Amino acid sequence: MVDFLAENNQCGQTILRLVSRGNAIIAELLRLSDFIPSVFKLESRFDQVKYGEILSDFSYFRQQDYFENKIDSKAELQDLDEEFRENHIEILTRFYLAFESVHKYVVDLTRFLEELDEGVFIQQTLETVLLNEDGKQLLSESLFLYGVMLIVVDTRIDGTIRERMLVSYHRYCAQNATDSNIDDVCKLMRSTSFSNQPGARRPPNYPEAFFARVPINKTFITMVIGRLRSDDIYNQIASYPLPEHRSTALATQASMLYVILYFAPDILHSQQAKMREIVDKHFPDNWVISIYMGITVNLCDAWFPYKAASTALNNTLDPTNVKEQCSKFGIKVQELNGRVNKVLKEGVLQEEFVLDNIPKLMNVLRECNVSIRWVMLHTAIIHNNVEANKRCRMIREQVNVDCRYDPVGLFELLLNTSQLEFTLKEMFRQMLNEKQDKWESYKKEGSERIQELSDVFSGTKPLTRVQKNENLQSWFGEMAKQITSLNYDDSTAAGRKIVQLIQALEEVQEFHQLEANLQVKQFLADTRKFLHHMIRTINIKEEVLIQMQIIADLFYAWEIIDSYTGYMQEGIKRNPSLVIKLRATFIKLASALDLPLLRISQASSPDMLSVSQYYSGELVAYVRKVLQIIPETMFSLLARIINLQIMAIREVPTRLEKDKMREYAQLDDRYQVAKLTHSISVFTEGILMMKTTLVGIIKIDPKQLLEDGIRKELVKQVATALHNGLIFNPKAKVSELMPKLAILGTIMDGFRTSFEYIQDYVNIYGLKIWQEEVSRIINYNVEQECNSFLRTKVLDFQSIYQSTAIPIPRYPPVDESVNFIGRLTREVLRITDPKLTTYIDPMRTWYEVKTKQELVNLKLFQQMERSVGNFGMTGLDRLLSFMIVKEIQTFNRAISRTVLSDKPWLDMLEGFNRQLYPVKNIIVNPHKVYPSAITKASKFYPTFLDMMLKIGQMQLLRRQISYALHSSCKFDSKFLASALQTFNDSLMNEIEKHYQDPSLPYPKEENPLMYELTSYLESAGLSDPLKKIYVTTKKLPHFALLNFMFVLSQFPKLLYIKSVGGMVCKKPQEPIDGAPFVVGCITYLKQFHTENTDQFLALLGQFVRSHVDAAPSSKTLDLPPEVMNALAFLEDFIHYSGFNRKKLEAHIPAYLLDVLLNKAA
Repeated sequence: MVDFLAENNQCGQTILRLVSRGNAIIAELLRLSDFIPSVFKLESRFDQVKYGEILSDFSYFRQQDYFENKIDSKAELQDLDEEFRENHIEILTRFYLAFESVHKYVVDLTRFLEELDEGVFIQQTLETVLLNEDGKQLLSESLFLYGVMLIVVDTRIDGTIRERMLVSYHRYCAQNATDSNIDDVCKLMRSTSFSNQPGARRPPNYPEAFFARVPINKTFITMVIGRLRSDDIYNQIASYPLPEHRSTALATQASMLYVILYFAPDILHSQQAKMREIVDKHFPDNWVISIYMGITVNLCDAWFPYKAASTALNNTLDPTNVKEQCSKFGIKVQELNGRVNKVLKEGVLQEEFVLDNIPKLMNVLRECNVSIRWVMLHTAIIHNNVEANKRCRMIREQVNVDCRYDPVGLFELLLNTSQLEFTLKEMFRQMLNEKQDKWESYKKEGSERIQELSDVFSGTKPLTRVQKNENLQSWFGEMAKQITSLNYDDSTAAGRKIVQLIQALEEVQEFHQLEANLQVKQFLADTRKFLHHMIRTINIKEEVLIQMQIIADLFYAWEIIDSYTGYMQEGIKRNPSLVIKLRATFIKLASALDLPLLRISQASSPDMLSVSQYYSGELVAYVRKVLQIIPETMFSLLARIINLQIMAIREVPTRLEKDKMREYAQLDDRYQVAKLTHSISVFTEGILMMKTTLVGIIKIDPKQLLEDGIRKELVKQVATALHNGLIFNPKAKVSELMPKLAILGTIMDGFRTSFEYIQDYVNIYGLKIWQEEVSRIINYNVEQECNSFLRTKVLDFQSIYQSTAIPIPRYPPVDESVNFIGRLTREVLRITDPKLTTYIDPMRTWYEVKTKQELVNLKLFQQMERSVGNFGMTGLDRLLSFMIVKEIQTFNRAISRTVLSDKPWLDMLEGFNRQLYPVKNIIVNPHKVYPSAITKASKFYPTFLDMMLKIGQMQLLRRQISYALHSSCKFDSKFLASALQTFNDSLMNEIEKHYQDPSLPYPKEENPLMYELTSYLESAGLSDPLKKIYVTTKKLPHFALLNFMFVLSQFPKLLYIKSVGGMVCKKPQEPIDGAPFVVGCITYLKQFHTENTDQFLALLGQFVRSHVDAAPSSKTLDLPPEVMNALAFLEDFIHYSGFNRKKLEAHIPAYLLDVLLNKAA
């Protein structure tokens, strides 16, 4: 008969591919369960208020039209819904495909069974497949995996969350799809009301009602259960010969049976005989089982609602039986620890000892693994709902008492067992590799020894003192030929022959009185020894390694091993070299990957890589978690070093008086620093002792592991310092900004200094790590803060700055800001509010309007650079850019919705424009023309003013940041600053030449040159924010005129003061600051075509000329303040915008500007 798994066996290949797919689906579900967007949980009040109206469970399908109409009726809900779709459609699609694949799996399984029944597969029926060893395994696994999928879905992804996801996917995608089977998927995935929350009750008929949602052939289920009840389908009993180990041998199929029984709940409810048989065979001494990759179940709780099952389990849960099992395993754990420690003593595990004691060593490993499995499972706290079951809790407490449960002792046994297994496996692999070479070597040595004896008895060799004996000569010659003729490939025959040869050599020594000659006796002994070695070598078989792999399986501890993390870390803290044994434990845990990957590998599925990457990644993450104690301890020691260096140890001056040497020596403090440094280097050595290890398909390099651990701890500490250090009280009378920045700067200096100090002792690039991680923290927080301004958000798993190995922690918001960078920005904006402060540009300082006290100067930006570094300053600059964009977009929408869509407004602007046209003319009677038009638009000005002042304020801050960054760059990296400046100038010259002559080259769109250079220039402060174009805009009618009217309306509130060098507010009751006002106007005009700016300046020029013309010649000095302010405004406009003064002189004579400004008060 053809092999069931042969490539030409269609039946076997079909079910193998299905089972392979099942394992891949479970891996995908487990992977996705860690990436459920928090918004679908609606846990926070904010999420409930914001998204509650666009997220719905399956009640949506009962009132679909009402739900959609509610969203369509509100523009803000439409925007929110569209934004939500753009941000979550990718992850929603991924989840839906996973849910759909579960449904498709069971549909394909049902179709396979139908085809099997219909005879599509020639000579194959359900009965014949179940008679085949591979067939019954695959059929059982196919049903078992479907059950596991449903359990994983319901325990890892809450039912309400599934419904919300499916409804959202249906609304956004499925309505457009014609071939979607979303209705069937929704029926299968609807909520079961099951909850993992503490105190949640188990829903009635759960999980059998869930398992019955898609009907499966009853005969198939019954026959599979029959096979699992009666057969050892995986032939595991051969690896566990002792009867008391039978439940461990059958553990894999016992877990399968547990799941599959839910497809036939009548057996659990009423068929006592079958349940009694199942329990007696599979659960006579255990009631806590692992189903799949660490999913653990307590049968006492799981089978509680089922009469037949709980009755059958009563024998196992009888207090006497429980006590007996506990006592047995409690004693074994203590005994085995001693036995394994003896074997692991240096010098014991030699090749000869191992080969002579293979059965004994295998028995020790069996006992160890069975004991570890039983105690680990039965003492584990599974989850809160099981602990809520009084009987389960009492039994677990009884187990802890009766087996004298000592987690440290059990953990020690696990470590020692892992180390023994690892050592034996390595030895056996080496022996298998060298097996033939050694066998041939021993054969050659033995043959040569016997041949020499033959020569000795020939009497021709001198000085042997052995008489010639032709019989012995010929006999030994024949023996030499016999040894030479031994065939390695025919090991059985060779083994029997070697035994006979050994007996013959013993007899020849005894009967021919050869003991008298010591040389002959020694030769015979050596030959027998070599023949014995040949027997040992021929008995080295791969079956021992296979059995060891079966016995050492640790898949049941995939999740509960985490409860021993604390003991692992405590052990490492006491003795860093423990990492060596832990390495063996991690390799043992990696054996759990064989379970899901076996069928995927057999089917040559493309899912092999993604599934193995997922499980390997999970295991590597756990290894990192355990070993993170080393960086944590290092940082706690580092904190003490920082404290000593900052608080205690004084810096030695360059010139020191002899009398003060003792004072500056501070020997005790320096000794403490040296001692702490030594402790850190010892911990470093501990992790580096762990050799490069392959965990699944991921190679762990201990040096990289140490560096990643240090990075992770650094990120955690720096992120915490930034979060806690930048929380402000907005109601504080005196700003807390400078004191908090000073404290934070000290903390950051301490981190940086200590990193520089320690880098040589732990062999890392401290400053490089510091800069990379601080930049990552800042950039990530800037990215998350800027998300609030973006329609398409950058989610955590999409961020280039976030990492799973070295995660940047997220903290709950404490105010309207998302994180510290937002709080810092808003605090700076609060204390430089243009309605409360006055900005004096020559001083680059903000003063309070009422008290005239200095509030903010360049020292603030220097302190900010010390606290958050260049990265923080650049991040602050970027966030301000986003805020400016938001303000401009908001105002553009306001203009479009009010002014430009209102006919009376447009008519008024058109009429005023006709009065002023052409702008080169002088307006007759300007005192009436201008105020009349300005008054008509007065209701629009407050909004316009707020926007202008905010934009101007933020632009001035960006200007200050650029100045601070550029100064820092010139001091710290003058060559970089010069290179960037030269590069930028050269590039701009080339671009200008291209616009003059288009045939000259210009960087293409795909060329990253300009984009990358811009980021360098901004980081070095080589940019002018006032020349930036933030948004693309459409042409707006009468835009320049509208700006002109607004600016004129604000002149009465301003006063030009020559000593200040600009305009300030005339009355504190009408607060307006001149500098932000001018800069805001420049920025807003910059977003539109340059003709708008030209027209705006022309209108202001006409305004000045008209008022000067209307004034009597003898009263030139009594011009209205508005004209003075207009001239001052234009001077500031030219100053901040960087325009050539000639641009202004085209509209106002130069002498007029000079005369008026020189005579200003």
